[in-house]
Amino acid sequence: MSRNYGETWVYESLVGGIPGLGLSRRLAVAIQFLLFQAGVVVLGWHYELWDAVVAGTVAVVVAAIGSVEMHRLGAANRRLSTPPEHKRLLFGSSIEIVLGVLAFIALITYLIAWDGTLLTRLFGSNPPIPAVYLTLLILWDLTYRIGTSWWSAVVALWRAVNVDLDPEEAARVRRIDAENIGFSVLQLALVPFLLEEPVLLGAVVGHVLAVAIVCTAAIALS
Repeated sequence: MSRNYGETWVYESLVGGIPGLGLSRRLAVAIQFLLFQAGVVVLGWHYELWDAVVAGTVAVVVAAIGSVEMHRLGAANRRLSTPPEHKRLLFGSSIEIVLGVLAFIALITYLIAWDGTLLTRLFGSNPPIPAVYLTLLILWDLTYRIGTSWWSAVVALWRAVNVDLDPEEAARVRRIDAENIGFSVLQLALVPFLLEEPVLLGAVVGHVLAVAIVCTAAIALS
């Protein structure tokens, strides 16, 4: 299975590209989860922000499962016998990180310029800097995975329209697209913490619906 540059997500390239490290996928995800979760618990205990610990724990779990799904979807797509154009579009363009950056900037704009009540509810009127730093890091992790799910759905529809597959391969890509829907549905675990934030709630639910619609179209056309 090829893991050459341009045939991996940016996330996979970072994990696999650190000289001398050679982390397995499971170990990389485990380290990510443990570091983030330890930070959430330690800072929550130190600053007595227990409501933020609950929300942060859910976000860390969603991000960790998202990392597992990125590895799974990446490996499954690399095993396909689709033409190089498909893999170059999916991985080599790095558009998933562009979409993640745009989503993250939109989120920060909302929190700073539109409505900062979410941060106030979690951290109080004088948010501690270390807690905010860790929160933004985790939020970036989440928005990057949202961008990946978006781009996977768009490329899946392109593949369904432009690439002819044999019945066995078509069944495989339908399973991949269905898993991407599940990948996006995972974000709904954040909904209980967004019930007082209608804009963010609409953005998360809208994201899930958009991915489901596009992936369903790709499944139907494959």
